Order: sequence, then structure tokens, then C-alpha cells
Amino acid sequence: MTMLDILAGLITNKNFIFYLISFFVGGIPFGLILAKKFAGVDLKNSGSQSIGATNVLRVVKEKDPALAKKLAIITVALDAFKGIFLLLIGTLLGFDISALWLVGILAVAGHCFSPYLKFEGGKGVATGAGVVLFLLPVETLIAAIVWFVSGKVLKISSVASLLALLALIISVICIHKTIPGINSFTPLVIIAFIIFYKHIPNIIRLIKKEESKVV
Repeated sequence: MTMLDILAGLITNKNFIFYLISFFVGGIPFGLILAKKFAGVDLKNSGSQSIGATNVLRVVKEKDPALAKKLAIITVALDAFKGIFLLLIGTLLGFDISALWLVGILAVAGHCFSPYLKFEGGKGVATGAGVVLFLLPVETLIAAIVWFVSGKVLKISSVASLLALLALIISVICIHKTIPGINSFTPLVIIAFIIFYKHIPNIIRLIKKEESKVV
């Protein structure tokens, strides 16, 4: 079998094509688009330069606090929906649980390393939340409660997100011992690693006591 035969097989493989689609759909920078369209600001040159909801809120608030909240909420919803939508389509296509987890991983990777932004992007929290909400709903609810409470008390988005991620992992271990259907933590570990990696600048700022609060 030649390399051309292998490439031809990949291109015509249903799963491979959808994996590519998952990465590109995951990479759609809704926060960047909304901020430019409705507030006239470029997130890549403002605030933390992230394309996520927290930076939408932080940057747009300087111009219009009411609009900032609306755009931030819509950004979270759309970023989460990317993961849910792709998994719904994957389910309709008959993907097994392992393939669905790979779709979820690629959606998160696409958001964090967007092909539309020279492979830069957001933190992956909302898209990751959409993925695990679809695949691990009970554990995601627990993580969401931790995120909400810690966010309200500490008012630091990065800390709330990382605590929620930790709560998700602990709840999976306590409830299932491993991820149902695949008997492995690998997909969750990969998603957690991507999100943690994207938060390293935040962690450094936290250590230096320079991380901004969301008020």
C-alpha cells in the first residue's frame, strides 16, 4: 500500500472527515466574532487577548457593561454548543463512545488552537464543558456547582475554572472509577491537560498575585 493509497483511504473515511470537521468547528472563535460585530473591539489585541467569555466581559465592559454581560453569556453558550452539537451529530452518525470522546477532544483542541487564529485561541473551558455535559452529565453538574460557587466567592475566573476541572475529575473517579464505556481516563486526561496548559499564564499571574478579578 502506497502513501497515496493511505491518504485516499483517510479522505474517504467517514470518521476521519468528521474528526477534521470537529477540529474546525471547535475552532470557530465566537467570542472574537461577537465582540467585533457588536462592540467594535478586537479581543486579540485587548485584555488577556483570549477569545473566551471572560475576556469578552472584561474588554466590552469598558464600553458598555450591559452589552458585555450579554455577549459573555452568548459566548459561553455558543462555545459550549460547539461541543454538544458535534457530539449530537457524531451520535446520529453511529459513532461509538471512543469515537465520540475523540470528537470532543478535537473540538476542545480546535477552540484552544484555532486554525482561524494561527493556532491560538481560548482556554477551552466552555467547549470542554459542553463535551463533558453530553458525555458525563452528572459529573459536569457537580463541576458546574463548584465553578459557580468558587466564582462567586473568589471572583477569579481562572481559579473557578481550574477548581471545576478538579471537581470533574474527582467526581468521575468517585462515581465511576473510570470513564464509562472505554475503561480509561485517557480522553478526560487529555482534555484536562489542554485546559490546564492554556491556563499556565493565569497560574503564573496567580503566583505573582497579578491575576485580575471579574467584578
